[in-house]
Amino acid sequence: MSATSTAGASATRAANSKPLEILTRAGFLGYGLVHLLFAWLALQIAFGKPAADGDQSGALATLAAQPLGKFLVGAVGIGLLAMAIWQAFEAAVGHQEYRGRERTVERVTSVGRTLFYLYFAWTSYQVVQHASASSADKQQAMTEQLMSSSGGRFLVGLIGLAVAALGAGLVWYGAVKKFERHLKTGQMSPQTRKLARRLGVAGYVAKGVAYGIAGLLVLTAAINYDPERARGLDGALHTLREQAFGSILLTLMALGIAAFALYCVVQAKYRKV
Repeated sequence: MSATSTAGASATRAANSKPLEILTRAGFLGYGLVHLLFAWLALQIAFGKPAADGDQSGALATLAAQPLGKFLVGAVGIGLLAMAIWQAFEAAVGHQEYRGRERTVERVTSVGRTLFYLYFAWTSYQVVQHASASSADKQQAMTEQLMSSSGGRFLVGLIGLAVAALGAGLVWYGAVKKFERHLKTGQMSPQTRKLARRLGVAGYVAKGVAYGIAGLLVLTAAINYDPERARGLDGALHTLREQAFGSILLTLMALGIAAFALYCVVQAKYRKV
């Protein structure tokens, strides 16, 4: 057996380890909790009440402020790290049920998920260590710094387009129910499958809209040289609040994000890990 085959077999065994699966499934529960708090912050913004940053990092900071909050944030961070490791293995040797281009797309998507989960695991660590400043402020400062450099506005514009494309992709992913391929639907009752489908559609569409608005705001910031508009999801929620019927639209988005939180609970049991 070649060294490459041996390494691949070892990676496959590691990816299929029971401890990693248990931590990953626990990670989905923690991820759901973060999104439930995210939905609560969005509702606070919808009704004009002061709130922490209206994004996942703001949700972690809100959780940390509660009794035993730092312990829970640390547990969420460990779960997210497990999810990142799982997706890294999926990118390396996983998705073997697919072939050709389809498998390549799934593996590249797993790379993106790995980076995403790593980012939030790191954010969890920073929150526990009191090292996490406002994520919206950090995004604004980073955008301002980038735009002051040569070619920076173009780069910020590309980032905005990428985030907007991610939002559109999430809306499509939810609308066509693409998420179902990653669930053990054969183990679900008809009622559970129907519930999972509805939660997944509402959740992914709501998240996609939020990311789409955030991306367009970053793009607008680059075009108009206005770093204050580049405040990520928090800026997207506040911008939506300022529109006609904004409170109603933001409330619907919050309900969609809460639906995604509940969908994470479904994934904790039925996700193919």
